[in-house]
Parts: sequence; structure tokens; C-alpha cells
Amino acid sequence: QSRGERVKHIRAHREHTVEKETDPQQVVMVNLSCLLLKNLDNVGSCRSLRVCILADNFISTIDALIACVHIVKLDLKGNQITQLPGVVFWDSLRRLQLLHLHDNNIGTRKNIEGLSGCPNLTALTLYDTPLSLKGNYRHCIINSIWSLKALDNFVVSDEEIIENWILPLHFKSLCHHFYLNLYPAAKMVCRPSCAP
Repeated sequence: QSRGERVKHIRAHREHTVEKETDPQQVVMVNLSCLLLKNLDNVGSCRSLRVCILADNFISTIDALIACVHIVKLDLKGNQITQLPGVVFWDSLRRLQLLHLHDNNIGTRKNIEGLSGCPNLTALTLYDTPLSLKGNYRHCIINSIWSLKALDNFVVSDEEIIENWILPLHFKSLCHHFYLNLYPAAKMVCRPSCAP
């Protein structure tokens, strides 16, 4: 093969690769953090998307993601979300396991009722929202989303599932033994430690 043919072959390969990488149907991960985004119309065309990071934007609605049925991780931290879509939306995201919603303006449990339709959601962050300041917040969220194993950097304890069940300190909710950093970039929140 002559040098010219090799260069031509390499160029054709690069063009094919670039074309393949920019096809929205083939995109499996996007990181669009801190880009002042307001809508997700273009992201919704990424049908193969598995990891979607949209932190620190101006997003208020996420309905365009309903077609992204392969999403496993969705990061919506630090946006302007007050109301989430209903059960139909979350039921379509059957593979979603990790959802970051902290630092949004979600104020009532009614705003997130649809999340109960997400069958495989195992970890959720809602801290730094008005909802997280309400009494009995963890108990209500945990008992409305049955698949949850961790909420706001703490593993769900049996005490939180069964109301008025008193456990030894070692197994109490929010005990340091149950700490799990769901958002590694975030600073750790100091909590009173539990005695072993």
C-alpha cells in the first residue's frame, strides 16, 4: 500500500468514526453541566443514553428525556426543578438506578409522587431542597419509593421503613455506619455520629 493510499484510508476511517460519534442515536453518555441549559430537546434524541449529567443548569422540565429509556444514572443537581413528571414518565425509565435531584426547588411530596413509578431506582438525592427540611421527610420518601436502598448519602435503615420501631444505636437511621457518598464531588455533610 502506498503512502497516499494509507493516508486516504486513515482519513476515511476518521470521518466514519467522527460521523458515528456525533450520531445522537449512538451517544451513551453526556456531560452538559454548567452550560446554562434551559431545555433538553436535543438530549431527548439520544435514545441509547445511559449516563446523563445535567448538573448546575437552568432546567425546569425534563419531559424530553422520556425517550431515553436506557438511562441508568441521571444527574439533575442544581437546576430549577420544582415539579417532576408523573408516573408514566418514570415507568418508561425502567433502568434508572441513580437519580440526583438535590439543590433544586422541590417543595412538597406531591412534586415527586411520580418517582414511585420508577421500578429500579435504588439511590436518590434530595438534600438541599425545601422538601428535605420537612418533618418525617425520609420516612415518607422511603415508603413511597419501595425500590430505594439509599437516600441523601445514607443507606435506608429498617427503622425508617417501619414507623415507631426503635433499634439499637448501631442500626439507627443516619448512623455513620450507614453513610454512603452518593455524590463524590459534594462535600461531606457533618452528622452526629452514633455510638457503636
